[in-house]
Amino acid sequence: MRTPASEHRLVLVTRQTRLAELVQRFNTEDQARFYIEHLGADFTDYQVEDGTYRQQVRIVATMLGALGRLHQVDRAFLPNYLFGSRDTVVVLGQDGLVANTLKYLDGQPVIGVNPDPARWEGVLLPFRAADLPRLLPEVLRGTRPWRGVTMAKATLSDGQHLYAVNDLFIGPRSHTSARYRIQINDRSEQHSSSGIIVSTGLGSTGWLRSILAGSAGITAAVTGRPVALAPPAMPWDAEYLCFSVREPWPSNTSAASITYGRVTAQTPLQLLSEMPEHGVIFSDGIESDYVAFNAGTQALIGPAERQGRLVV
Repeated sequence: MRTPASEHRLVLVTRQTRLAELVQRFNTEDQARFYIEHLGADFTDYQVEDGTYRQQVRIVATMLGALGRLHQVDRAFLPNYLFGSRDTVVVLGQDGLVANTLKYLDGQPVIGVNPDPARWEGVLLPFRAADLPRLLPEVLRGTRPWRGVTMAKATLSDGQHLYAVNDLFIGPRSHTSARYRIQINDRSEQHSSSGIIVSTGLGSTGWLRSILAGSAGITAAVTGRPVALAPPAMPWDAEYLCFSVREPWPSNTSAASITYGRVTAQTPLQLLSEMPEHGVIFSDGIESDYVAFNAGTQALIGPAERQGRLVV
């Protein structure tokens, strides 16, 4: 017997706007205005964005409340929010909010809703608020198609772990060199670099692509020959990840031959930190979402045991 739609819990994930964050920082909107206009920026744009988003939150919350039990959660509380196995999650925001939400889920369907199509392109936001009354019943019945999203997972020797939907960064918190031992398959070497990026299929068009573009441009400038860059064609549900070492430094005590490759469940990336302090692993570009990776700590990095589920 199917559970009635009214008994489903619908979780609406929202975020603070730029204006809300400024008011939180400067206490009042007038002080926020003074700060922005003093920098020569247009404060009206902040107000328009904030007004549009707040209106969309009200509209979506009203629609969801009529279709099931509604819970609303701000992005800041996601790490501590307990999602139920039968929850359906609606994300109202930018692509980054969808990615940030997915890594806290375990198979619950996610519906990405674009609150402002004129402002946000929204690759992960294929729907509008007006689509929800038609779309949500299909999701609850299990008849709506979805795409799997492979996540990355870093497991540390001290028992900590961290998931990523786009990419993991392994390196120093400050602008210093990361020192570690890297191993993939039967190859290993000492490294001194600016850190390592490990990208998923979803994240392969972001940070990884920029690293490859930079490498191609440098190679072309040094050799005087054009380098055709072909970014890796990684599907969102690829069973592998790609790693890239940033600015590796070859020296008497460090090498630079293991700089790029694939990571699978059978051939994970193994790292041993040699950084006495400030070593971190963070996910999806959010530096505050990190685990410490200091000297003696080992990290095993590979595809996560679970996938995100994005409604299309």
